[in-house]
Amino acid sequence: MHEKRRRPQMQLLPGIFLLLLAAGDVAAVGINYGTLGDNLPPPKTVAKMLQSTLIDQVKIYDTNPDILAAFSNTGIDLVVAVENAHVANLTRSPDAADRWLAARVTPFLPATSVVAVAVGNEFLTQDGATLADFSLLVPAMRNLHRALQSRGLHRKIKVSTPHSMGVLASSFPPSSAAFLDELRGTMSELVDFLMETDSPFMINAYPYFAYRDNPSKIDLEYALLGDVSGAKRVHDPKGYIYTNMLDAQIDAVRAAIVSLNRTGGVRVAVSESGWPSRGGAFATPENARAYNMRLISRGEARAGTPMAPESNVDVFVFSLFNEDKKEGDPTERGFGLFNADGTKAYEMDLSCSFCSGEKVSFGGSAGRGGPSVWCLAKPHADERMLQAVLDFCCGPGGVDCGEVRGKGACFEPDKLYAHASYAMNAYYQMHGRNYWNCDFKGIGLVTFSDPSYGSCRYPQQ
Repeated sequence: MHEKRRRPQMQLLPGIFLLLLAAGDVAAVGINYGTLGDNLPPPKTVAKMLQSTLIDQVKIYDTNPDILAAFSNTGIDLVVAVENAHVANLTRSPDAADRWLAARVTPFLPATSVVAVAVGNEFLTQDGATLADFSLLVPAMRNLHRALQSRGLHRKIKVSTPHSMGVLASSFPPSSAAFLDELRGTMSELVDFLMETDSPFMINAYPYFAYRDNPSKIDLEYALLGDVSGAKRVHDPKGYIYTNMLDAQIDAVRAAIVSLNRTGGVRVAVSESGWPSRGGAFATPENARAYNMRLISRGEARAGTPMAPESNVDVFVFSLFNEDKKEGDPTERGFGLFNADGTKAYEMDLSCSFCSGEKVSFGGSAGRGGPSVWCLAKPHADERMLQAVLDFCCGPGGVDCGEVRGKGACFEPDKLYAHASYAMNAYYQMHGRNYWNCDFKGIGLVTFSDPSYGSCRYPQQ
């Protein structure tokens, strides 16, 4: 479908440009990248492959230096983690948190775009968790935030912690959900911290497990994000109508937060969600494909929920690989989009036109290494931001945008994303290919794959 868009305007004051770039609430599509598997592809191969996909955020479960180095200059944002066993150490003092930060994260900045630190993973519901453990979490997060503040990194790098749905005493109906009594004090402290720092409340939500345990009471399409209609929809007593279970789970978390009498509002992010393709009942490639494709589409659409329709929700698919060394239920080893050897676990297209040019597979290499480098817009950049960048580059930025107008070689496809990418790259090349000249308030990415196509040539210095 032909996109409606404005022609590049030749005059735009820099102040207006900055204001427009600051506007908008852009949701992200991310993926969880675990490494508990044999013979997984090397991180550099993974990073290169993901540049040609719809994925623009990657969440890992530690601060693996090989992964942080591999994602440098890719334009893909990383969420790193403090392992559960290290949370207590960060609680001791801001200095302890600063030492962790200095050893694990800052050596890779700014080339690697770290945007958040997850302090623990399901820390409050891990096996053997006690009241003493609960008291460690928020102080550790505050100390880490202070360490980021001292280094001027707190505006870009947020601090949060992912929870399982097990933190809720009840989740149905969504509007009456509440946290477990023993967690209410910790959750109150946590929500205060998240509101103070404008950080998201992270939840690991899996309709699969709810359906697996109650298949006679839950409609499969409702669990598979199928946008059910009629009698299959779920009606909340407060008037909210749910067409899929994930929305109901997200809103249950919202209601539990509200029950703490916190009125400032906290963003909710789905830090894990997925459907296994093997290992148990209803874990089939067909179901996994349906759920994960719909989950990604939901993230791309920047959709809200019945309880908060205007609140965009970031989503992180679980997971990138089938990890054969994971413990627990067999399904734990079957959530991957890819097998350990890099082949697809089932057919699913994650490709993205004009993301980073040539596609890369696990079995080989592509792109041009060495000094050749280009600048493009991130795949899911907000259209208002793309238009502001295009106007700036073609106006005050001094870029000759003739190639993206009229009969220019890069006019087709007549899409805002493609035109903005051409203009951003030209600006980047004009100004010496410094990484900050491809930032554009966070919507630019640097790639080593030539995005030129047909007769359209992206300039390089």
